[in-house]
Amino acid sequence: MSTTHVISSDRATGESGGEIVRYTLSERVHHWLAALTYIYCLITGLAFWSPYMFWLAAVVGGGPTARFWHPWFGLAFALSVGWMYKIWHGDLATTDADRRWFKAINYYVQNDDEKLPPVARFNFGQKLFFWLMFYGVILLLISGLGLWFVESIPWSLRWLRYLAVTVHVVAAMATIGAFIIHIYMSVFMEPESFHAMIRGRVSDVWARTYHRLWYEQVTKGTSKK
Repeated sequence: MSTTHVISSDRATGESGGEIVRYTLSERVHHWLAALTYIYCLITGLAFWSPYMFWLAAVVGGGPTARFWHPWFGLAFALSVGWMYKIWHGDLATTDADRRWFKAINYYVQNDDEKLPPVARFNFGQKLFFWLMFYGVILLLISGLGLWFVESIPWSLRWLRYLAVTVHVVAAMATIGAFIIHIYMSVFMEPESFHAMIRGRVSDVWARTYHRLWYEQVTKGTSKK
């Protein structure tokens, strides 16, 4: 079920009338769990990837500690992403509004948001980021299991080992790139979206400006497509 539909208009509007619930406590906890576990995997993964970056392992307790915990944190990250898919997938489907927004993406790049078509809870860029991370974590999980239990792959099928390494690196680099863009956009371009993931609320002005269809839905109880 889409979380948008379980936030009633009573809960959506703050007591002052100027704030709206953007994320529930449960959503925020799982988001930060995914973020922290991903950052741990990012640090340890880069340490394993290049000897020039092995010094990063010292940040998390050294090489043996990083080697032990990396796959477990990877599993935790995969579970967190899976949970977010379960609760957000209804809000992450591509709609006609997203296609109109994408055609006008130049306004978004130019920070001229008033000219952008209205969108629902997540814009098309946010949806692309989620789906890249979602499919990326599937590839990381499958290839990671192969690397975790590499001794179980017989030498006659050693090409699977090489494939696992290649897939793991390519998927990791893709998610790292998306993660950097995500941090930049949420922290520097739209800081209130970052604050929302901490406080759970956004101003109604921000909601109307960036996610007007969602704003109208949660404040009026209407669903627009």
